[in-house]
Amino acid sequence: MPWLQIKVQTSPDHAEQYEDLLLAAGCAAVTYQDSEDQPIFEPDLGTTPLWNNTTVTGLFAAEHDLEETMGLLLVAQKRLFSDSTAYPHFRSEILEDKDWEREWMSHYHPMQFGENFWVCPSWCDVPDAAAVNLMLDPGLAFGTGTHPTTALCLEWLAGQRLEGEQVIDYGCGSGILGIAALLLGAQTVVGVDIDPQALQATQDNLVRNQLSTDRLPVYFPEAVPELQVDTLVANILAGPLKQLAPTLAALIRPGGKLLLSGLLHSQGEEVSNHYSQWFEMEPAASKEEWIRLTGTRR
Repeated sequence: MPWLQIKVQTSPDHAEQYEDLLLAAGCAAVTYQDSEDQPIFEPDLGTTPLWNNTTVTGLFAAEHDLEETMGLLLVAQKRLFSDSTAYPHFRSEILEDKDWEREWMSHYHPMQFGENFWVCPSWCDVPDAAAVNLMLDPGLAFGTGTHPTTALCLEWLAGQRLEGEQVIDYGCGSGILGIAALLLGAQTVVGVDIDPQALQATQDNLVRNQLSTDRLPVYFPEAVPELQVDTLVANILAGPLKQLAPTLAALIRPGGKLLLSGLLHSQGEEVSNHYSQWFEMEPAASKEEWIRLTGTRR
């Protein structure tokens, strides 16, 4: 069944008012989108900032009377603005009926990292059967390899000698980094995340890669056992990485390796200086506006 959409571009101050109007008009769902490619990378805790030019979209069932609804919205918005020149423009359109899961799957393809390592969607054939192939179905968890931070981490892991090592994937998401470490030779990996869906996705992707769940146990942060590992990877965000620095440092043995990502160029120096209390930090590697930091535990 096709759906109908009504969109309006407005300022953050009026976005919620237009959401209320669309809901009152009978829409099934409302979404907010950036109208001008303005990034919001890491909002303050407890805040939900909107873009300077926000598109508010209402989704309506196909049988909805679009003309009547547009008329009601045009009348209702007069309560929001005294100046008619300030009225934003409503735009209506038909949304094609699609199998959205299959639509997303059609755009996710095998990706190569390093010379001999591939991340492949579970519904695709592997491009090189002789290579190390990680089969992935991310589900609801973060981590497919398409984001620059994940790519930076996978490229680093593919260049390491991980044979027989113990590794922690802190903020494991889909499990992509921890499973990559196992396939590249690590003996065991511990996965840590605050999201139960991430822990489940990690375990599911282990089975998908024919790996025993015993080789990658998963924990909430408060339940992580006392241990020190050879390598720790954490692809999170700058704020949590700074807060977690003492915890992460304590989990790595002297001489062990640290990999941090989820960082913007502008955040790299501050985070690197913070971790230099415990680590010999190396120059950052970058991809687009994102960076990767690595270091060795003193």
